[in-house]
Parts: sequence; structure tokens; C-alpha cells
Amino acid sequence: MKQLVECVPNFSEGRDMTIIKQITDEIEKVGGVKLLDVDPGKATNRTVVTFVGTPDAVIEAAFQGIKKASEIIDMSKHKGEHPRFGGTDVCPLIPIAGITMEETAKYAHLLGDRVGKELHIPVYCYENAAFSPERKNLANCRSGEYEGLPKKLEDPHWKPDFGPAKFNPRTGAIAIGARDFLVAYNVNLNTTSVRRANAVAFDLREKGRPVREGNQVTGKIKKDAEGNEIWTPGALKACKAIGWFIEEYGIAQVSINLTNISITPVHVAFEEACKSAQQRGLRATGSELVGLIPLKAMIDAGKYFLRKQNRSVGISEEEILKIAVKSLGLDDLKPFIPKEKIIEYLLDDNKEKKLVDMTCTGFANETASESPAPGGGSVSAYIAALGVSLGTMVANLSSHKAGWDERWEEFSIWAEKGQKLKDELLFLVDEDTRSFNKIMEAFGLAKGTPEEKIARTAAIQEATKYAIEVPFKTMVKALESLEILHAMIENGNPNSVTDAGVGVICARTAVIGAFLNVKVNAAGMNDKTFVKEILEKGEEIEVMAKSKESELLALVNAKINS
Repeated sequence: MKQLVECVPNFSEGRDMTIIKQITDEIEKVGGVKLLDVDPGKATNRTVVTFVGTPDAVIEAAFQGIKKASEIIDMSKHKGEHPRFGGTDVCPLIPIAGITMEETAKYAHLLGDRVGKELHIPVYCYENAAFSPERKNLANCRSGEYEGLPKKLEDPHWKPDFGPAKFNPRTGAIAIGARDFLVAYNVNLNTTSVRRANAVAFDLREKGRPVREGNQVTGKIKKDAEGNEIWTPGALKACKAIGWFIEEYGIAQVSINLTNISITPVHVAFEEACKSAQQRGLRATGSELVGLIPLKAMIDAGKYFLRKQNRSVGISEEEILKIAVKSLGLDDLKPFIPKEKIIEYLLDDNKEKKLVDMTCTGFANETASESPAPGGGSVSAYIAALGVSLGTMVANLSSHKAGWDERWEEFSIWAEKGQKLKDELLFLVDEDTRSFNKIMEAFGLAKGTPEEKIARTAAIQEATKYAIEVPFKTMVKALESLEILHAMIENGNPNSVTDAGVGVICARTAVIGAFLNVKVNAAGMNDKTFVKEILEKGEEIEVMAKSKESELLALVNAKINS
């Protein structure tokens, strides 16, 4: 697997975008990285930049960005709401694919060493790159902020991990770390009071609030027998939070860092913030995402709110995201555009023209053209997708049927299965055409030398095998869809029984059509053992599909005539 690392440097400039553009231009000059997001904040006077790439490329791009920031950001003139102590305030590395956290931490150390030596900036390593437990917490590394940095650097206990223990008023210091994917998330409140926003933040954050003697705001912090301060933990694990006022919006927010969204997901944080705000006479009007978020986090949120409404979660990804955005109020302050904020969408560089993205007319016209692809395999996969979509439709209609409210979850489960099968079959629509193109490419390989002939024959056989496996998978998935259709004919909304019946016909047609493709491609395969096994399995599936069709259509007609 290709190694991928994400880097999310925070630069202490959020008002002059010409400065940020100079920094991001340096990042984008490095080959092997992709700039995903640039998220400036006027009130915080801070910009969060997100890019991803191979580890070495990311380290080079990060260095060039930090270098440019050190040249054009003057920290002695910086003012902003967010805690900070450097022009490039923090620069975390996040493992995305094919790389461990330990390996990522080593890259953080390489970057820190280079920044310290070449740019002469004090570097503190935090989170998983920290050299001591005390420095794991970013707040400890940044305590005192920029204004307290001269004194901090004089303290031997706070000697930087890399770079000089010398105050540079222009650059300040930098924290470089390796961490899990962090979601920076702000909850909007209907108040201008920072104190009240902080009260909500203390309710939420894992650290909680100190226990005080007498007055719980101004009283002296209590200590235990060992002299340690006593704190009451907040409601959420893996959560850091503070309250602040955002002049840009004219409201107070609870600024939240979710350091592990598998422990505390975004929707849980929002729900808990709503609960805390309400208890304090406030209201959470919505929320704001700073930087990017994984697709799964948004899907989980959408499904959570759908389930709260006793609604089926077996709807399209687009509709689930719409529910998530509206439920979290992510469009409260400005439009939320999923394609610009969800990391998987930004990483999708596939500019390939897809059959499934065409209109119905466009797909039919493309099929009817003189090109041999798309052909029967793609059409079979599409027919199967339509068939299971009909079953999924019946499940969703059934979950909404008046008088069946207590059965919503039963049909939601079926609809979710149907959506998954539909998506797999839609993938196979284009994959069948790709498999055909791979065969054509293999036949086009050079065959002059004996070595080239051997390589060409091997490529043809490999491509042919794949061109057999793709329609065979369509057969398997089409047969699986009959389970959903059976359940909907037997137990679903009786007004839609004929829709499920049409779905059955589609599934059987897809099985037979895909099997024709399996057989014609198998004729060109030299591995006769493989061919024998797959044809035997294909015949079994075809027999089962035809038998199941007869059984289910009889059931449909019986329900129509009853």
C-alpha cells in the first residue's frame, strides 16, 4: 500500500490571504503532495492548511511552508483569539495509509531537526512525537504563548527538542507532532458571553474543571493530600475545549478539538454541547467545521440523527450527508460544501468519465453507439442495480408506512443492505468496461522478442481472468439481492409488491446476462481448472436465480389476486 501522510500546519495569519497564498504556493511546488484545504479565520487570525502525500514529499512541503512563513509572518505584531506561540504555530503529521504512528513520529523528528538547524526556530515535539510525557500535551508546550516565550526559553526544563533555546521575536517557536486524525469543531451559541461559553466547554472537555472552595468561579482550587489540584472531569473523552468570542460572527463559540473521533464522534460532541447549553439557559444554534473531516464521521452523524427520528438509514450517501449537515447546523454561519470539507472527496482524483454518472439517455446512447463497450456485462450490472434499488425503495416506503412505526428499524436494516448492494453493483457497471479495456490493452502489447511474447501472453491471460471475475461477481451480487426482494414481497408494504416483483425479474435477468459474459470470456482462458470451477458455480447461481424468480413471482401474483 502506498504510504500517505497528512499534514495540517496552522499559520498565525488569517486576515491577509496574500501572505497565506505565498505559503501555500511553496507547499504546492513540491511534487507528490496535494493541497486539500485552506481554512482562514479572521477572529483567530489563523489559517489551517491541509495537504497530503508521501512522507518524504510531505516533510519537504512542510519545511518549505514553515520557511516561507518565517520570512513573511512577524509574530511581534500578531493578535488573535486562538492560543499561539509561533508564525507556524503547530505542524502535526497524521498517518493516513500504509504507515504506522511510530514511523510518522520519526518523520516529525526529521522535520523538527531540519527546522531547528536550518531555520533556527525553537521546536517542541508533541503528542506521539514527544520525547517526554509532559510534552505530549500541546497545551503544555504552548503554555505562556508567544508573550511568555522569552522566559520559557530561559528555563532549562523547557529547552527546545530541536533548534536554539533563544527567543526570535519574528518567528516565535513551533510545535511539531504526530497524532491521530483530529477534528477541529466549533459549536455556535446564542450568546456573546465568553464566560458562559467556557462553562459549556468545561462541561464537555475531558480535563473538566477544577474543584474550588466556596465560590465555584473565584474560589481557591482544592488540593489532595499530595498537594495535587482536584479536578472534576468533563463529559467527553478525547476532547479538548475552550470558549471564545468570534467577532466575525458576533457570537461566542465552544471551540472543540476531538482527538479521537472513534471515542467521541462529532455528533456526540454536538449533542452534549446542546445539552450543556440548554442547562445553562443557552442554545446551540449550529456548528462549524475547521479543516477537514473523514467521510465516515459524517455518515455516522447522519445515521445517528436518522435513527433518532425512527427513520430508515438505508438511503443514499448524499441524503445521509444532507441530514448530517442540517442536524449539526454546519450551514449555520456559511454554506457547508461536502466536496470541499470531506477528505475522501478531496483525495478522489479520478477524472475518468463514468457510465454511472451519465443520464439514462446518455447511458442508452453510449451503449447503442458503435463502440463495443459498454456491453452486456455493464448492462447486466446496471439491471441488477436497478433491481435491488426497487427492493430498497420498498423497504424505505415500508419504514414510513402509517401504522408500522414500530417496524421502522426492521425495514431500515433491509434498506441499508440494499444500498450497499446497489453501490457494489454500480461499481461493477464501470468495472466491466474497464476489464474489457484491459484485455484490449494486453493484446496491444509488443510481441517481437520471445520475452515480449511471453509477457504479452501472461498479460492477456491475467486480463481475461479479471474479465471473467467481474461479471461473475455481478451474478453473485444479483443473487444476493433476491433475499432483500423476497423479504419485501413477503413482509413489505403491500402497495409496492409489484415493484419488488420487477426487481426480481431484473435480478434474474442480470444473472443470466452476466453469465453469458463469463462464458464468452472463459473461452479465451488457458487455465482450464479455473474455467471449470467458475462455470460450475455460475450454472448453480443461474439455476437458483431462475428457481427463485418462479417462486417469488408466484408469491407476487398471489398477493395481487388476494
